[in-house]
Amino acid sequence: MSARIRAILPFLLLHAAAAPLAAQAAAGVTPPPPAVLEAVRQDVRYLASDALGGRLTGSPGADSAAAYIARRFAESGLQPPPGGWFQRFTVAPDAPAAMHAGVGGAEGTNVIGILPGRDPVLRNEVVIVGAHYDHLGPGGTFALDPDSTGAVHNGADDNASGTVALFQIARRLQSARPARTVVFIAFSAEELGLLGSAHYARNPAYPIAVTRAMVNLDMVGRLRNGRLIVYGSATAAEFPALLESLNRQYGFALHHEGDGYGRSDQSSFYAAGVPVLHMFTDLHEDYHRSTDDWEKLDLAGLARVADFTAAVTAAIASRPTALTFINLPPPAPSAGGGGYGAYLGSIPDMAGGVRGVRLTGVRKDSPAERAGIQAGDVIIRIATTQVADLQGMTDALREHKPGDLVDVVVVRDGAERTCRVTLGRRGG
Repeated sequence: MSARIRAILPFLLLHAAAAPLAAQAAAGVTPPPPAVLEAVRQDVRYLASDALGGRLTGSPGADSAAAYIARRFAESGLQPPPGGWFQRFTVAPDAPAAMHAGVGGAEGTNVIGILPGRDPVLRNEVVIVGAHYDHLGPGGTFALDPDSTGAVHNGADDNASGTVALFQIARRLQSARPARTVVFIAFSAEELGLLGSAHYARNPAYPIAVTRAMVNLDMVGRLRNGRLIVYGSATAAEFPALLESLNRQYGFALHHEGDGYGRSDQSSFYAAGVPVLHMFTDLHEDYHRSTDDWEKLDLAGLARVADFTAAVTAAIASRPTALTFINLPPPAPSAGGGGYGAYLGSIPDMAGGVRGVRLTGVRKDSPAERAGIQAGDVIIRIATTQVADLQGMTDALREHKPGDLVDVVVVRDGAERTCRVTLGRRGG
């Protein structure tokens, strides 16, 4: 960066922040206080700085990010769980994405903070608010700008933005504590296949059975024209009306839709039977590229999304009864594509570490569910083909077509079971 650009950068940033603030004022939206904007700016500037090297799971930069998040959780009024702020896990060498990224065997770290509920009974139930803080490091396999391999991919929107939103949500809920306990989690290893959230779902601070909802923030820093997307609104009967009602105060161009199986951490919880929401301000040209830098974020928009998410979380966490979970069937195939033909309906655990394919769940009304296959099962054989890993399972399914009757052998509670499955077609 030239000396001249360094000299005028504060004025450029002030102008960039002023434009969305002016647009919000014209639309009748109260802009965030200057102190909130400054806190958001400092947080994203640090987490998406070159000094952290792109926060690749297992890297020194990721460790520095985890330590920073724990400090900010404490400053936001959260408490550590009994085991401390950090939930550590080892990335299995055979985890598919980890093998491609060359980080098999690395240590991942989820950061967990607790806001105890105010109600003496409902405080034993929890709502989770989460965001992943890892990114791509120096680019490589999962980057969409392959010529930039070796350059730091800072991941300002993906997902320093969601991580920073957690601090703002925690501070807001601290001032008006909900009835239920709220568990804040900054997940590691999302980019490697949702490994951090999958690990937490198997090793929760509070049982999944008392987890009433999970709200995920992933890429919430590029609010354009006030458009906020919320995925997962069909996972609880009460979600659509709740979102629409609260948005009357916040004034987003709100679009909500979909089941809970998106490509982010809420999927790990929906597979476990928990209603989920995913806040998202949409893709952009810097996604998974080295150009996803903090200066491009809409800080005021990020703060607005955090405020709205805090209101949604408070409403869920203080309602007198639990949400009505909806287990949706698989979506219809996209035009021109039906996957690889034969469809089982299993949801694989991308963490690896076992011989076979461990399942985090099965789709409702899928061939797997109808055959009695369950979450936690490990598939080791499909028909006559041994399944050693996810690629082996894909190859085995490719050998069959919809309508084929096959035996699927799983390991459950240490014993092999054979389930007879009539393979289907996605969406059928």
